[in-house]
Amino acid sequence: MKALNDLDIFVRTADNGSLSATARALDLTPAAASAALKRLEAELGVPLFLRSTRSLRLTPHGERFLAQCRPALETLQQAGAQLAAGEQALKGVLKLSAPSDLGRNVLLPWLDEFQNAYPEVELRLQLSDRMANVYSDPVDAAFRYGKPPDSSLVALPLALENRRVLCAAPAYLARHGAPATPQALGAHACLCFMLGDEVNDRWRFAQAGAPAINVRVSSANVANDGDAVRRWALLGKGIAYKSGLDVADDLAQGRLQPLCTDWTTEAVPLFLVVPGRRQLTPLLRRLHAFIAQRCAQLLSSLT
Repeated sequence: MKALNDLDIFVRTADNGSLSATARALDLTPAAASAALKRLEAELGVPLFLRSTRSLRLTPHGERFLAQCRPALETLQQAGAQLAAGEQALKGVLKLSAPSDLGRNVLLPWLDEFQNAYPEVELRLQLSDRMANVYSDPVDAAFRYGKPPDSSLVALPLALENRRVLCAAPAYLARHGAPATPQALGAHACLCFMLGDEVNDRWRFAQAGAPAINVRVSSANVANDGDAVRRWALLGKGIAYKSGLDVADDLAQGRLQPLCTDWTTEAVPLFLVVPGRRQLTPLLRRLHAFIAQRCAQLLSSLT
């Protein structure tokens, strides 16, 4: 910025008492340094220096301006340096963990976009429905559904409004019909996710003015991989109870159809989890903002 450079030349010249010394320090010609001072004086409308062939000293206007200019210049230079450091930090290796379905079908295209915007970023991506331990596993951050119970972790919200969607493929509904209420799920084949030895076969629903209910479903197929559950649903194998983020595009394209839409489903907020505030680098902060924006755009298609 030319104006900032002119201020720097003014302050240095006042400190050095010599225009030629300032020019040498900044690798400028004396003529260029002199032009900067004249430009500044013309802009302010007052002389800043008294010049002679042998000396250069501040005018009263120059002394007053120097007192205010010096701290302002330091602040501006510091802000510029911090901004430059932040941009330089937007490179390096990002080690991330994400659930299988979200990672493969939603995050991968977004991460490609992010790398196109920041080509000096490299990715190390772990896809697993096992929750990564951000303390011991080789990851910088983890995408997680649900806020972690460990309060020492930093959980940055990505999609607080995300909920599960009860859904099935048109082929399944053509053969078996759609359940009118969640209670009718007992007569349908349901596709369940399993974490460890625990099968998620109790699906939660609520309606205004009534207590929430947990419906025990009949598990036709069970997988410990969320992507497998989604693929079974697309093949018409049964009804799934999936995160809205995971199936938003399938719903928009008509590959899956939402069911029991007059019922409220279970909340599954998405977070970006890091071990602590110190690990929140400028790169991770930029990634968080980028993914949060994409999540909001995707979820808007469900409303």
